[in-house]
Amino acid sequence: MNNITRTLIVFTIGLSLGGGITLLAHKLPAIDAEPKLSKNQKPSEPLYWVAPMDPNFRKDSPGKSPMGMNLIPVYNSASTEEDSGTIRISPEVINNLGVRTVLIKQKALINDIKTVGYVNYDGNKLSHIHSRTEGWVETLYVKSSGEQVHAGQALYSLYSPTLVNAQEEFLLALSRGNKRLIQAADDRLKALQVPPYILTQLKQHQKVSQTVIFFAPHSGVVDRLHIREGFFVKPSQTIMSIGSLDEVWVEAEVFERQAPLVQPGAPVTMTLNYLPGQTWRGAVDYVYPVVNAKNRTVKVRMRFINDSGVLKPNMFAEVLIHGNKNNQTLVAPKEALIRTGAMNRLVLALGQGRFRSVVVKTGRFDSNNIEILRGAKEGDRVVTSAQFLLDSESNKFSDFQRMEEPSHTQESSQQESADVEGIINNIALEERVINISHGAIQKWKHPVMSMDFKVDDALDLSALKVGMNVHISFIIRDGLFLVTHITPQNKHTTSRVRTKGTNDD
Repeated sequence: MNNITRTLIVFTIGLSLGGGITLLAHKLPAIDAEPKLSKNQKPSEPLYWVAPMDPNFRKDSPGKSPMGMNLIPVYNSASTEEDSGTIRISPEVINNLGVRTVLIKQKALINDIKTVGYVNYDGNKLSHIHSRTEGWVETLYVKSSGEQVHAGQALYSLYSPTLVNAQEEFLLALSRGNKRLIQAADDRLKALQVPPYILTQLKQHQKVSQTVIFFAPHSGVVDRLHIREGFFVKPSQTIMSIGSLDEVWVEAEVFERQAPLVQPGAPVTMTLNYLPGQTWRGAVDYVYPVVNAKNRTVKVRMRFINDSGVLKPNMFAEVLIHGNKNNQTLVAPKEALIRTGAMNRLVLALGQGRFRSVVVKTGRFDSNNIEILRGAKEGDRVVTSAQFLLDSESNKFSDFQRMEEPSHTQESSQQESADVEGIINNIALEERVINISHGAIQKWKHPVMSMDFKVDDALDLSALKVGMNVHISFIIRDGLFLVTHITPQNKHTTSRVRTKGTNDD
């Protein structure tokens, strides 16, 4: 058995296996697969039968192809929609494949966004404690970060020569009875954030306090305690921070394409991994106007009430931002969409066991549906299961029907072919290129000239010589002049150049 015979056998076996589902889909007569059709409706009769691997082989009745395969019936279509790519499948096969269909309809997309975030203090109630003057910490009433404090609670006492001098100036102004001096001294004490009890003490007892106690401006949690007793502090130094946990901020990030879907005031649902089953409801407070250049995300800030105090800063949270419902648009189930690198497709159920794969353009999507911009219309029924198998069959039948159609490319190829006589100027055996000075080609109004021709791989160049008169037939393929036949025109030989692998009789 030679190599050519073995190759044909392997190719035949491969094609037979590839057409298995085609045989299964067509071995039974097609009937109405849509449950809404009337019982009296019958499928159309086949026009003729064709071979699965050779659509040019046709018969008027069922039978076998030259390769031993069952012939496929071809039906007449009363609808202009049943064109290239439409396939018919029997009800038994539809049941075996578990084909399910859904109608394409107008529906609002719900753009809920799921992301993760971190709990933080309410930035509007986060206070940083600074001293307005230099001094030494005499007593520290708060010992560690995370300690709960209440509004008006003592935080620390400070000895500062500046505060002592300011109190003495106030007493001096009181002794002189000068209202302008008294007011100026009082304003200075307030600018240094001297507590009101010091002013009361000065007016009633006229006694200077060597140390001044400072109090918490509001209730909260001590954060970032940076001092100890005996520390020397300056106005530029942050002594401590106090954050409120009655209400917390949760900061999360959404993708750049999702940013337009998030608006301030949108409701948010939050869950924590360490408290399963519990949910918190809040709202979007602010959408930051800057896109992160590294990961292309936008930061979103949300507010949550924290009366129980369960939410603590730096906790990891899962948040679901509930987007507003968009206007009604044409949607199809996401599971029905067949995504490829170059295009997206849907498989339409046309009724009576007919299916066809169509290319669609998609838009926005939510968790269940995807917007259809082009390629399908409202009321079309799409396949949501087994669509990949049907899509493969539809594409295969599209190729067969394209092969059946009268090809205008053949006519164009004949128009782009010509015969001419000339003299060989050069032969490049390795490149299979010959240079020929040929006569005029009247067909294309081509003048006399010398040019290179690519020689078909099937022709033997061993009999050609430089200076030989030849008659060539060539075509234009992919922009190249390809010689398909060449006949020497010398006095002693007029035989055509042999094709490789053939013998002269």
